[in-house]
Amino acid sequence: MAIELPETPSKALLGHHHVTVGVGNPQEDFDFHTKVLGLKCVKRTLFYDGAVPVYHFYYGNDVGEESSLITTFPVEHLGVKATEGSGQVSHIGLSVPKSSLEYWKQRLEDHNISVTENEKFGERRLDFRSQDNIRLSMIAVADDHRMPYSAGPVPAENMIRGTHSIGVSTREMEFMTEFMEVAWGCNYEASDGNWRRYSMGAGGSGTYTDFEIEPDRKSGSWTVGEGAIHHMAYNCPDRETQDRIKFFVEGLGYTDFSDVKDRGYFDSIYVRTPSGALFEACVSHNPSFLCNETYEELGTKVMMSPQIEANKEEVMAIIGMVED
Repeated sequence: MAIELPETPSKALLGHHHVTVGVGNPQEDFDFHTKVLGLKCVKRTLFYDGAVPVYHFYYGNDVGEESSLITTFPVEHLGVKATEGSGQVSHIGLSVPKSSLEYWKQRLEDHNISVTENEKFGERRLDFRSQDNIRLSMIAVADDHRMPYSAGPVPAENMIRGTHSIGVSTREMEFMTEFMEVAWGCNYEASDGNWRRYSMGAGGSGTYTDFEIEPDRKSGSWTVGEGAIHHMAYNCPDRETQDRIKFFVEGLGYTDFSDVKDRGYFDSIYVRTPSGALFEACVSHNPSFLCNETYEELGTKVMMSPQIEANKEEVMAIIGMVED
């Protein structure tokens, strides 16, 4: 008698939620994301997984909608440096209107950022690195209807729409192919040289995961450290689906899976993939970033848990003040 296999619950993943990066100086990080990239800081809070306080900044559109978000951990005061290499999320591709590439090339060069023009998967792109050596691209996308930040230094018609694609460096794809298609519910889209592209949900900008196959590259670090992308989070519709994904993926043998962690604005589960890269399935709270600040106040104050708020002066002395 044949056993009927359950439908892959990960097929319900909608696309990107956020990508999290280890950076150095908090003021330099804030200035790069808000004044160069023109994103809105929608939340300033703390990273709670450790004994020493660390800022956790969230940058995105007007209200920090899913797939508009880059989040950062400034760890200069910890002195922890990451090693870039294979087995990591290695690259962030940002969606911008096709007509804006020349604007962005000029803007980045005006901020003394070196830009290289490239094309991959038939998409024109500008490749560059942040002040923390993070690989980024502006990718020309037609008909991306996600709402940009409307009141920043970059005109809305040129503004970043959100993440387009996330790159992962891997030594080989054999086991990662199985993970993406079976465990993570993704669809194979295309190949371009040593790159492989997968999509999820309805597909399109904000759903792509691109794998760069680099068999001879040394492994990168997994720590939250300055100079590397720590993990990639995907948007899950609800907690019930999140539980089903964890149960299903662990049942396939991928048992390096965390329990649910309440991050204040969303609930997260994390899995270490066969490539080495850390993935997250993330359920936004309702409301999310507006739960403890009004729209007008978003991202203007450091939000701390009550037990940390009691030691606020000590905490701020450790992490430093950040000015707009």
